[in-house]
Amino acid sequence: MIIDSDVVTLSRLQFALTALYHFLFVPLTLGLVWILAIMESVYVMTGREVWRQMVRFWGVLFGINFAMGVATGITMEFQFGMNWAYYAHYVGDVFGTPLAIEGLMAFFLESTLVGVFFMGWNRLSRIGHLLVTWFLALGTNLSALWILIANAWMQNPVGAKFNPQTMRMEVTSFSDVLFNPVAQAKFVHTVSAGYVVGSMFVLSISAWYLLRGRNVDFARRSMTVAASFGLAAALSVVVLGDESGYAVSENQKMKMAAIEAMWETEPAPASFTVFGIPDVPNRTTHFAFHVPWVMGLIGTRSLDKQIPGINNLVEDTKGKIGQGILAYGAMLTLRKDPNDAQAKAMLSQYDTDMGYALLLKRYIADPRQATPADIDKAAVSTIPNVPVLFWAFRIMVACGLYFIALFAYSFWLASKRRLEANRWYLKLALYSMPLPWLAAELGWVVAEYGRQPWSIEGILPTALGVSSLTVGQVGISLGGFVFFYTALAVIDGVLMTKYARKGPDELGIWPVRNAPLSSAEATAH
Repeated sequence: MIIDSDVVTLSRLQFALTALYHFLFVPLTLGLVWILAIMESVYVMTGREVWRQMVRFWGVLFGINFAMGVATGITMEFQFGMNWAYYAHYVGDVFGTPLAIEGLMAFFLESTLVGVFFMGWNRLSRIGHLLVTWFLALGTNLSALWILIANAWMQNPVGAKFNPQTMRMEVTSFSDVLFNPVAQAKFVHTVSAGYVVGSMFVLSISAWYLLRGRNVDFARRSMTVAASFGLAAALSVVVLGDESGYAVSENQKMKMAAIEAMWETEPAPASFTVFGIPDVPNRTTHFAFHVPWVMGLIGTRSLDKQIPGINNLVEDTKGKIGQGILAYGAMLTLRKDPNDAQAKAMLSQYDTDMGYALLLKRYIADPRQATPADIDKAAVSTIPNVPVLFWAFRIMVACGLYFIALFAYSFWLASKRRLEANRWYLKLALYSMPLPWLAAELGWVVAEYGRQPWSIEGILPTALGVSSLTVGQVGISLGGFVFFYTALAVIDGVLMTKYARKGPDELGIWPVRNAPLSSAEATAH
């Protein structure tokens, strides 16, 4: 049976839309909760009421965002059963384990503590409520950790082995899954990006208040915290991005080559292409401007190790497909006779390449009948969308460098107590609000789109993981999700804008300094 490409395309589109939309809320949750913890810590240490009110106001916006993140996250997980049933069957024993732990260890913890955070202001001591806030921050990061462990296994499938009798991947070493080097790199890079999103959110809204002369003390303090935390986070994103790049070059060489639009292997150390126009049909990059050595140092951390080019990797893939065909044949033999010693030896020798034979399923029903032309098509299919990855990565990096400059300048202004002195700066800070989301979404595009055509790198092609559905069935569910998520987007936008515009004064959280003084207050003054 040859796979229906339309079903695959619609299923991928649905998951991409829901994942990207869900990821609008995740980074803000990760970043804003730590800012709340910092502000409340200052309140407990100083006893100044102003910091308590700051936590309460930003907590309102955090709560709206958290609720939207939960709503979109739960519906997204149902798609594994709806649209990706074979994926769930094939790798569910491995992929499902960290997700289950995330639900039990992190999601229930943070969901419970959110309620205590809002309801416990007058029921808990200062220290008690502070501990709730810090554990809430810890819970959100634990949630991200387990989800990224699951995602990292898709990028670098360690600690698991294919069982020909059950036709499933099974865990062989949970510690390898847990301490996957890709998971460690993705976690620190992703949460740091979330901290940047949260910092920019607070910085931009506070700038809006200063532009209008509202809640000046509140806005100054909020911007100071955001500038300090944001600068540390932005620097961390760049530094930890180097670790993430090294992990990609070690485990996903085609993704690295596509990000660089590197068609041929260069002499070590490889250069970094600052600008260029990738030409996929002719497999070249026009008007390329290179910076020597940079990519080699980032990708290999050496001066003598090469980064293979796309064309070279395609040729290597052809060999892996040939070996995978041998493993595929041995697997079918063992299905009939589990004691066949020759088949066992063959599968043991080439089992890591069997996924490459499955790439042929897009073109023929039985990979063993593949022609050289079929193998060529399957090998070429491992090239992801080079222009998308090339530009998504560069825009993301440009945003990261801009964040460092903006937060550094904000920190300098805060140290000089001149945050409200430059209106052009305040406008720049305000209009910069969408950029961290853009960078975060592009980072997700690079990570996930760059993995194609694999759902599990080298193990399971994306086209094989779909459910047995018709185009009409997937189209109906896609339309339902678009409608549901659009409604949530409108609700979230309205609520966030409404409460941000009201500000802490109109919400009754902050004293209105411009209000007329009572006669007693006037006498006292």
